[in-house]
Amino acid sequence: MLADDHPIVMTGFALSLEGVGMDVVGQARTPDEAAAMYADLLPDVLVLDIRFGTELTGLDAARSLLDAYPAANIVFLSQFDQDSLIKETYRLGARAFVTKDCDPADLAAAVRQANEGKLYFLPQIAERLANLSVRGDVSPQSQLDVRGLEIFKLMAEGLTNAEIAEKLELSTKTISNISQSIKEKLGVHRQAYITKLAVKHGLIEP
Repeated sequence: MLADDHPIVMTGFALSLEGVGMDVVGQARTPDEAAAMYADLLPDVLVLDIRFGTELTGLDAARSLLDAYPAANIVFLSQFDQDSLIKETYRLGARAFVTKDCDPADLAAAVRQANEGKLYFLPQIAERLANLSVRGDVSPQSQLDVRGLEIFKLMAEGLTNAEIAEKLELSTKTISNISQSIKEKLGVHRQAYITKLAVKHGLIEP
């Protein structure tokens, strides 16, 4: 099963996979549609885009699906390849991460490996993950807990403490304290730097 918000891209990958003998049983265009379609079809492998141009992302869909179906075999497909984003996909439980400019043979190999419940790494992805492990991960994803990361993304989108408090149904004082702690942990204080950091690590759209 494929999930991507660009029909032409998805059709191209479907034809590529069908050309090597794989059955594409469904094509979803939103994270919500992907979750519903997965529940109906229970495909052997889900090839899932990360960015959908909506509030939800492929990562959100994967978290939900893996909670409900821990054995789900997910291959992430994305044009964005920030180190922290790649690491997050594997941390979530994905079988593979491939970029949209990859050779079709690499996507097919990733799907085959995922179908067997195995991890698959493109050589360049494996090298970057190894380097990241050696250097240490200083991304927001590694430094903040789930609530902190949620608030950080809202800060990066330009919401005020009062707006974040209203959205999350928390007090302004609580958000103010958490946002200050976030700034200290990440070493960023100006709005422009907060937004730039979130874009760099694939947390919001550029």
